[in-house]
Amino acid sequence: MLYKTLMLMSRIIRLLPYDVLLFLGRVFGNLYYLLIKKQRERAVAQMMPALNISEAEARKLVRKSFINLARNILDIFYMPNLNEKNLLDYIEIDHLERMRMALMEGQGVVVLTGHIGTWEWLSAAFSLNGMPVTAIAKLQPNAQYSRALDDLRATIHVEIFNRGTNELRAAGRALKEGKILGFLADQDAGPGGAFIKFLGKTASTPLGPAVFARRFNAPVLPAFIIRKENGRHLVKIGEIMHFEDTGDTDADLLRFTEKMTKILEEVIRENPTQWLWFQKRWNTPPEMQKTNKHHTVKVRRKSKEEQLNEHT
Repeated sequence: MLYKTLMLMSRIIRLLPYDVLLFLGRVFGNLYYLLIKKQRERAVAQMMPALNISEAEARKLVRKSFINLARNILDIFYMPNLNEKNLLDYIEIDHLERMRMALMEGQGVVVLTGHIGTWEWLSAAFSLNGMPVTAIAKLQPNAQYSRALDDLRATIHVEIFNRGTNELRAAGRALKEGKILGFLADQDAGPGGAFIKFLGKTASTPLGPAVFARRFNAPVLPAFIIRKENGRHLVKIGEIMHFEDTGDTDADLLRFTEKMTKILEEVIRENPTQWLWFQKRWNTPPEMQKTNKHHTVKVRRKSKEEQLNEHT
């Protein structure tokens, strides 16, 4: 029943002019900010020290971030309207040639991104330009919601590997076949992550992008989608990065992850209303970190597949 309801919502939303969608996003976002106290207060509490701003300024920015979130959700339902012919009506892409160059290396491409802007539409920027896009996705608590979300993603030709379904092997094959593999690298990674500074506070950080880049010799490309003042989107593609192997795997993975985390931080600081400030990014305290006897930050010595499973 939920699946049919969500898909019906999508069909209705797709009938609306996009500017109406933006207006509705503003209305729903303001309501969400007023009604959902727990997430609002968590967002304010986390933003203040991260950006070194006052509570009053944080509340203004958090309200705007809730409006952006509401618009992002409506964008997901609107997603089947996107196609190769109208893409530029909605999304401007800066330095698409960098993605083409990265794909030409023939090792696939690991895309570094986060919960910034309408991240689901970031895939469309590439897939609707004829590039093969895949991503590892977390299954939603409700299976019907997950099914609806996957079907909406399929309309923009994105291949999804759901966690818990041999997704790591599938993702590895995707890179070997020269495809794009997207990572949301701004989530709490639990005890097995790399504990490094993120927005001024130590956070467990996913090692997945670094591990995949090392294992498959794939280039890493930072890419983020930002909503512009007119409500449309801008995709910013950074410089191509490569994993540097010095022979010390743990140190190399940590160094590369720190480098990528700084890129994420910079994008968030430049676009504070575009990030999900209420997510539990600092949920795992440093004392829960898994270590081994050789190093202080650490990837335990395991098989490659075990490492991938733990850090993605």
